[in-house]
Formats: sequence, structure tokens, C-alpha cells
Amino acid sequence: MRADGAWSILWDLRMPRILFAIVVGAALAAAGAIMQGLFRNPLADPSLLGVSAGAAMGAVTVMILNILPGVSTIVGALGRAALPVFSFGGALAATWLVYRIAWSEGRTVVAAMLLAGIAVNALAMAYIGGAVFMADYGQIREFHFWMLGSLSAASWGSLVALAPFTILPLVLIAGLARPLNVLLLGEAEAGHLGFNVQRIKRWTVFLAAAMAGGAVAFCGVIGFVGLVAPHLVRLSIGPDHRSLLPGAVLLGAALLLAADWAARVLAAPAEIPVGILTALVGAPFFLVLLVRGKSRLFGA
Repeated sequence: MRADGAWSILWDLRMPRILFAIVVGAALAAAGAIMQGLFRNPLADPSLLGVSAGAAMGAVTVMILNILPGVSTIVGALGRAALPVFSFGGALAATWLVYRIAWSEGRTVVAAMLLAGIAVNALAMAYIGGAVFMADYGQIREFHFWMLGSLSAASWGSLVALAPFTILPLVLIAGLARPLNVLLLGEAEAGHLGFNVQRIKRWTVFLAAAMAGGAVAFCGVIGFVGLVAPHLVRLSIGPDHRSLLPGAVLLGAALLLAADWAARVLAAPAEIPVGILTALVGAPFFLVLLVRGKSRLFGA
């Protein structure tokens, strides 16, 4: 292969995909870490806010319901950008609905947010089920492949489009480390120490939704990275968010980069959806570490 051809493959194909995997993995892990801090639950992840379900609603609208008059006009105007735009819009809409339902008497009730997330997820699944029921085989296959997650959309253009929803929030979450540490003591205690608890919740939900929603919009549903990466870091170095957040970001980027490499190599020249590998490897590994570290983590 000529040197210019090799350089073109490296620069135009490989490098954007590598950076895409790093950014998406870091964003998913960071979103999971701050959600676990907000809910004070190591099993929390952004899907509790309906982010993934809302994004899937947007995706199914583009892929299957694009025959509807209003939808078809918007999809035609947006072109190739329609899928990420609708997916991200669906993720934000679901998160906003969960947040508004959980808002009561000037504050956000975390328990109500959890229950609202379950209800919104159920409604989203009903919407998706109805759309799939009306779809043909080709549309169903396209949607299910998107649901399995893939980094095949990686390019310099998509990386630039993804950056505002991931890289900027990754910088901003550094300011949440100390507030989330204090929030671990309880909301009342954090308020007595001078922290604006509602502002902490609002920023945590907004940044988690932006990062997870942006990642899902461009890559589909990639599970377990947002749950496993922060959890492994917590088991290793403890719950201090000053070290937990950067550790989760680095581990999430490394996990998704390794999973994407395996997805392209194991079944070459075909490509395994990366979401399958993250679940297949992440779930058993997570269970083993959970069993080994449960006494230290849960006090059992």
C-alpha cells in the first residue's frame, strides 16, 4: 500500500474512530459517576432518567415513522443529521419530563425522579413497540442494529458535532466533585454546610443528560460502560469524587476503545455491534467484582 493511502486510512478512518471511542466512553462513564453520586446508589446510571429510552424514541421516529407528514418534512430538511438530532432531542425531552415530574414545592425529590424515570421508560418502550409493530423487516433490522450500539458513524464531522455535548460537560463536571462528596452525607447536611442542593441536582441532571444523550444519539445504546467504569473505580480507590470522576473518565474511555477494537477484529471483515461486547464482557466482570467487594461497598 502506498504511503499516502496508508496515511489516508489512518487519518480519515482510524483516528476519528479512536477519538470517538475515547470521547463517548469517557462521557458515558462520567454521566454514570455523577448519577451514582446524585442518587447515592452505586447501581444508578443515566438510563434512570429516561435518556436512552428517549433517544430510542427519537431514533424510531426517524427510522420507522418518517412517513408521517410533519416528520417526513423535518427528516428531509435535516438529511443525515436527522437521526442524531431526533435522538438527542428525545433524550432531552425525556429527561426534562422526569425532572419536571420530580419537582415539588421548589425542590427536586430524588425518589420521585427515580419513579418518574421508570414510568417514562415504560411509556417510551410502548411508543417504540407500537412503531416497530407497524414497521417492515428492513426498518426493524435497522432500528435493532442501532439499539445494539456502534461507532461506525465516527468521522471528523461527527466528532466535531459531538464535542459540545461531551467534551464541555466533561470539563464542567470537575466542579461537581466537592458538592457530590458533601451530598453523600445527605441533602439536609449538605444544605446546612452552605451548599445549594437544588443547584447541584439541576447541574448533575443536565450534564448527565447532555453527555449520555449525545453519546446515544451518535452511537446508539451502549450499555454497562456508565455503570461498570465508575463502579470499578469506586471499588478500587473509594468514593471521593475528586479522584473518582477522573478515574471513571479514563477507565470508560479505555473500556470502550478496547471494546471497539474487539468489535472490529473478532468477526472481521464484519463488525460486531459494540453494545453486545460491552454487555457480554461487562456484566460477568461486574458481577465478579461486586461479589468480591460487596462487604466493603455495602457494609454486608
